[in-house]
Amino acid sequence: MNEIYNFGINCYQYLVSLAAMKNRKARLLKEGQKTIFDYLDKTIVSGERYVWFHASSLGEFEQGRPLIEALKQQRPEQKIIVTFFSPSGYEVRKNYDRADAICYLPFDKPALVKRFLDTVNPSIAIFIKYEFWANYLTELSNRQIPTYIVSAIFRKSQLFFKPFGGFYRTLLTCFDQLYVQDKNSQSLLSSIGIDQVTVCGDTRFDRVLDIARQAKKLPLAEQFVQHAEKTLVAGSSWSKDEDIFIEYFNRHPELKLIIAPHVIDEGHLKEIESKLKRPHLRYTQASPENIAQAECLIIDCFGLLSSLYRYGQIAYVGGGFGVGIHNVPEAAVYGIPVIFGPNYHKFKEACDLIKCGGAFSITGPDAFETIMERLVSSSGFRENSGKAAQRYIADNSGASKVILKDIFGIDLH
Repeated sequence: MNEIYNFGINCYQYLVSLAAMKNRKARLLKEGQKTIFDYLDKTIVSGERYVWFHASSLGEFEQGRPLIEALKQQRPEQKIIVTFFSPSGYEVRKNYDRADAICYLPFDKPALVKRFLDTVNPSIAIFIKYEFWANYLTELSNRQIPTYIVSAIFRKSQLFFKPFGGFYRTLLTCFDQLYVQDKNSQSLLSSIGIDQVTVCGDTRFDRVLDIARQAKKLPLAEQFVQHAEKTLVAGSSWSKDEDIFIEYFNRHPELKLIIAPHVIDEGHLKEIESKLKRPHLRYTQASPENIAQAECLIIDCFGLLSSLYRYGQIAYVGGGFGVGIHNVPEAAVYGIPVIFGPNYHKFKEACDLIKCGGAFSITGPDAFETIMERLVSSSGFRENSGKAAQRYIADNSGASKVILKDIFGIDLH
């Protein structure tokens, strides 16, 4: 089975090289892989023992971030390396100042794995949510390097729980401890003999609470919503999402709209503008003098969304008409109801928020109109929904404290 796995990794690397000719993300990954060891040779301090955090992409990094920042705050001398596999994580966080080294993770090939571990010499390895690279996990186990996974969540449909999933089940024994989000994950793991499991929730809740406490004040956004009856903040939206909420916005002059699209390029921005029938303005072109003329504010820069949600009474989180919704807790933490599309079932927090009344899923324009009419017309319903969302985030926080105490002996009060 190991030979088949390694063959698959070789094929994957080859496909990335092919895709790089036309796909920017694949090209960034290919180019980034070339520079890893030169970077490490220049950056890694010989003789130091690094704590290694690995995040597949940006979302996973945000889940690991409370751990990284608490560790660095409590032990400033501790060296930390962060690796990414996806360019969407690395390109955004390559200059993150709490890590001593940041790079792509080399492909999971035996020779590259050994070279990486020889160079970095980690004292501890922490994988975030997903990522079960067979050669890395096996080599870490062989070297007796304590290895953990945090904020993990397991579903019955995964290979670990299939009759033919023996190879992948073996990988789970390489973890010294698995910190999982829910009891269902613990039960599934127990059914295949994996008992080194702690249920402590999702560190993402700790992260969004930190973000909310440190939210940037945005004077232009504040001025924009100043005289609005209601404001809908739509974050990480895609075209299919925008078709729905923009059409509703065009027919409801009492509503203001802030759009922070997932893709910020000129083509997509023009597409959004072509759908709008009411006065609108791009954020980078807004000023105290012209902001009052706009009824829709289009965010055409990065880094503001997590602070923008607090300026709305209702949030819409995009991605639910594609591969899956984006960061729902980022909006819910501000105590406002959240709406998203139908592809949410793989996201525990979305399912939980629907159950507690803090979020609503829609299947199309009619369903969106129905829930919006209720949220806009009934302040009691809207406020109760928002309180339920905020309470859910608060009740599910604290995973970082458990993990930091267990792994590092750090007691956060």
